[in-house]
Amino acid sequence: MAIRVLVVDDSGFFRRRVSEILEQDPVLTVVDTASNGQEAVEKARLLRPDVITMDIEMPVMDGISAVRAIMKATPTPVLMFSSLTHDGARATLDALDAGAMDFLPKRFEDIARSKEEATLLLQQRVKAIARRRAFMSPRATASSPLRARSAPAGSGVASRLAAASVTPVTPVAAEPVVERRSLPRRSGKSYQLLAIGTSTGGPVALQKVLTGLPASFPHPIVLIQHMPGTFTTAFAGRLDGQCQIRVKEAEDGDQLRPGHAYLAPGGRQMLFEGRPGAVRLRIMDGNDKVSYKPSVDITFASAAKTYGGKVLAVVLTGMGADGREGARLLKEQGAGVWAQDEESCVVYGMPQAVAKAGIATESLPLSLIGDAIINEMGG
Repeated sequence: MAIRVLVVDDSGFFRRRVSEILEQDPVLTVVDTASNGQEAVEKARLLRPDVITMDIEMPVMDGISAVRAIMKATPTPVLMFSSLTHDGARATLDALDAGAMDFLPKRFEDIARSKEEATLLLQQRVKAIARRRAFMSPRATASSPLRARSAPAGSGVASRLAAASVTPVTPVAAEPVVERRSLPRRSGKSYQLLAIGTSTGGPVALQKVLTGLPASFPHPIVLIQHMPGTFTTAFAGRLDGQCQIRVKEAEDGDQLRPGHAYLAPGGRQMLFEGRPGAVRLRIMDGNDKVSYKPSVDITFASAAKTYGGKVLAVVLTGMGADGREGARLLKEQGAGVWAQDEESCVVYGMPQAVAKAGIATESLPLSLIGDAIINEMGG
């Protein structure tokens, strides 16, 4: 069955270029194009495409405003095109705030080593987010998932779950409504580190998990999100303003502290050195042959070497299988490994790889992961 795409950009050249790339794949069909956000909103309503590719800076109505309007009226998976600048990073995060599912750099040479690789990546991203179309419904409020604030510091897991059980859940673009389940039974393991890896859909997923953690969370946290280097500083700053824990972009030599989260810088690798209780981060360029920078596999493998089994590793939404082999090493050391479940993922690639390999001990909906972490690790 064909995936119908609406291409939105104020540049006629870029509209043609994206359309030509997409239509090289027999599964993808460009049903129309639009030159500004207002046109995009109207054509989304009339054509009901499966996916929309969207520029940010456009006349009449910008891409962020267009995404908000589309998510309110005719929710549709949106792939944003962004410039790799600080301002571009902030605007892209605003677009994810508004409900966009993923983004790619507008300069294709920034995302691939060849034209063929760039073509394949764009086609894969569009196909990956298209499956979320069936789960989307209009937002009931203007609140954004990336702007949601965490519960008060004194609220516990039980009280938040009790409140959630009697409050209707409003479906949003990033996560479908899923049947609420009870928290997994505590394993009784002793922990010294929480490690979370994610990719496509990760910014919203990380926000949902991290805003649920209290400032008194008793362990350090490392975050590995596939993201360009110009984006991770802005993303860490945004998370820090939303969370009760502290969040920063990791720097070489950072000493890990409880209640602090360290986001791996884009374009580099994050490892550990030292012994538990006196661990520092090493930020390195790494091998050019490694597909992902940062790589979940590399950070998880380093955590297995440094912390052994005293790690809870969580693999959230994302394309591909990064994290599977690192999670395997952690499990062999006795660590806990959880995966996000299929229904709540934007892309069930990375969590599926861990689950299908028999590595994950729990497969949880995104809405429960934060509370499950507190229940398992304390805080």
